[in-house]
Amino acid sequence: MMDDFGGVLCVDKPLGITSHDVVNRVRRVAGVRRVGHAGTLDPLATGVLLLCLGRTTRLVEYLVGHDKVYETTVRLGQTTASYDAEGEVVNERPFTHITLSQIKEALGPFRGQIQQQPPLYSAVKQGGQPLYKLARQGKTDVERPFRSVTIHELTLLNWEPPYLSLRVGCSSGTYIRSLGHDLGEALGCGGHLTALRRLAVGDFGVETAVPLDSLTPENITDYLLPPDTAVRHLPRLDLPETAAADILQGKSVPMLNEPMANLVRAYGPEDQFLGVVAAKNNQWLARKMFPTVT
Repeated sequence: MMDDFGGVLCVDKPLGITSHDVVNRVRRVAGVRRVGHAGTLDPLATGVLLLCLGRTTRLVEYLVGHDKVYETTVRLGQTTASYDAEGEVVNERPFTHITLSQIKEALGPFRGQIQQQPPLYSAVKQGGQPLYKLARQGKTDVERPFRSVTIHELTLLNWEPPYLSLRVGCSSGTYIRSLGHDLGEALGCGGHLTALRRLAVGDFGVETAVPLDSLTPENITDYLLPPDTAVRHLPRLDLPETAAADILQGKSVPMLNEPMANLVRAYGPEDQFLGVVAAKNNQWLARKMFPTVT
């Protein structure tokens, strides 16, 4: 039986199921109710999906903001309502005149910080409701505000008309479906995603992810990473025994030196993970603590 602390699970999501389906499967396999994922993958997408189990679900928020890396395939010449192959084709335009040099030139403006409009079929909320729910109600003219995202890497991997393959490194919140759609519009022929694989979330790579179908009640703890894995990108703070005991009880602890960051992961004696603490007014304040259950 998995202990109450739980941990982080890096799963390779298969094609054709939702991220919530993965959560439900892991709940059954692990025998725990508290399971949450960090960053939705559409049914069409495969690859890295990070989950937190047990008390580690309190740290999901620290995994969500990581940069992502994807490989994707865009089908030129067709536009769909959902910007991917699951949606109805709403427009078809000629694509046979598109050249490799035109594609390379069109990619340029999408690199760096860009303004991106999320797909109508997305979980982005407008007026308190997810856009996809409004779309299903026939409200297709709803306003979709543009958002600032950053494309760190955009590499053309292959061009076999009408399909082009891309490698994309991007900030959290980037919609690859929108990127494929917008690229198609820039080329004047339209386009939609036919495949999407998430290769990495931060430094969690797909090569270390466990295939969902490989998980069993007997082996799931073998793949479970310690709770502090969720915050390993934060600077480390080591506290002596008295200070560690105080902060676990919610008391503030005086700083001995200038803080290395506003948020840090704290440890006590014998490398005990205490939780996440914040710097304020020369004090360390408890944020998300993990007292040992006795």
